[in-house]
Amino acid sequence: MNSPRITLIGFGAIGRALLTRARAVPQLRITHVVVRTTRIAATQAELDALGVTVQAVDQVAADAQLVLECAGHGALLAHVLPALARGIECGVLSVGALSDPGLPEQLEQAAIQGNARLHLLSGAIGGIDALAAARLDGLTEVLYTGRKPPTGWRGTPADALVDLATLTSAFIIFEGTARAAARLYPKNANVAATLSLAGLGLDITRVRLIADPAVSENVHEVAARGAFGEMLLTMRGKPLADNPKTSALTVLSGLRFLCNRALPIAI
Repeated sequence: MNSPRITLIGFGAIGRALLTRARAVPQLRITHVVVRTTRIAATQAELDALGVTVQAVDQVAADAQLVLECAGHGALLAHVLPALARGIECGVLSVGALSDPGLPEQLEQAAIQGNARLHLLSGAIGGIDALAAARLDGLTEVLYTGRKPPTGWRGTPADALVDLATLTSAFIIFEGTARAAARLYPKNANVAATLSLAGLGLDITRVRLIADPAVSENVHEVAARGAFGEMLLTMRGKPLADNPKTSALTVLSGLRFLCNRALPIAI
């Protein structure tokens, strides 16, 4: 089985962690990382210092066979759309970007044009396979509850709702649709958007966001119901050591995607 030439879009905490872990899998061939033009020289110097044979570029290379986005929402427009249109298979970690009106349709049209496939990765949340399966026959209700310590909501609209510094009990800072949650809390949109796209959609999936001084981790709770039965899922995500704002599972989700495209058996 031939290993595809892989391009990473982004070389922040997630990109660095992915590259480090991918080096332990011989079948994974990361040949390029895409960064801003102003970051090419510094990124290339960092890669050379690590002894990694990877070229830093500002666009997805023409001969790329597989792309993994880990750079943020803007990268979908700048790099994923044109890569799909050229026929390059892509995986996306910034799934929250698909809450932007019109973007899912643009990505779909680009994939059709290039006869390529776009993979929306599960990132920091689990249970996506179960939701996507249940959607095929009678999924009726999905509620996502996201809990973070109060400091995790600083710099968001929650600042105007409650004094996060003195909060002593759990406080609901948002309750509404996944689309509204993604608009108001874009840095926390990926999990809600992923659950929505796997299940009932952005306008039906319900979201509750809570600032809770009793927790020290990001806690994800999913409750789903339908003809399949019921699902209750609780996850307490550990942060990435290099970036406490990023879930370690997000990196592993990206690594799993690459392995599933390069190894003989996928699960």
